[in-house]
Amino acid sequence: MNISIIITQEEHYKYSQEICDTIEQSALLRGTGIAKRTPEYIQKKMENKDAIIALDNGKFAGFCYIESWQHGKFVAHSGLIVHPDYRNLGLAKQIKSKVFDYSLEKYPEAKVFGITTGLAVMKINSDLGYKPVPFSELTSDPSFWKGCQTCTNYEILKSKDNKMCLCTGMLYDPKEKPKDPPKHPFNVRVLNRLKSIKEALFLKK
Repeated sequence: MNISIIITQEEHYKYSQEICDTIEQSALLRGTGIAKRTPEYIQKKMENKDAIIALDNGKFAGFCYIESWQHGKFVAHSGLIVHPDYRNLGLAKQIKSKVFDYSLEKYPEAKVFGITTGLAVMKINSDLGYKPVPFSELTSDPSFWKGCQTCTNYEILKSKDNKMCLCTGMLYDPKEKPKDPPKHPFNVRVLNRLKSIKEALFLKK
């Protein structure tokens, strides 16, 4: 395989539908909530050069894009996906590392954050220097939280006034840490336990 991970160009617009389909299918298989994207939205991110794509000799292998909030005060990485044919190869971590470095270059003053239910994404974020934080430390921009409306867990988030959900909030503040920050210890057992507690509280009948 000869996988290249690059900033999107006009020639990559044709992958928009496949990206959306892959994201949605992955969420269905995992049984997790996800904010749905449209091909038009993905293409807009590509046009603004706010996206990273991984290609294997022209075949779609992975993708991730950047969103900015509060006039660039916060940025988030969304839609991180790897095509099923390229999973378990460490490609997700490579894409995330690439989009992380690109974010710091394009938005040097921004705090980088994310919310996720996936332990694999949590580990990647932890390795990059993110730390778990309450939602109150993330962007207060209502348009970010509005993006969660298509997630199956949105009613939980809404009932908690955008302060808590099944997702875990994670944050990297460039002003607090050097460019190559020390890793935060990642304890799978603790995070699994936290996830179980949240599900017991929020999903109980």
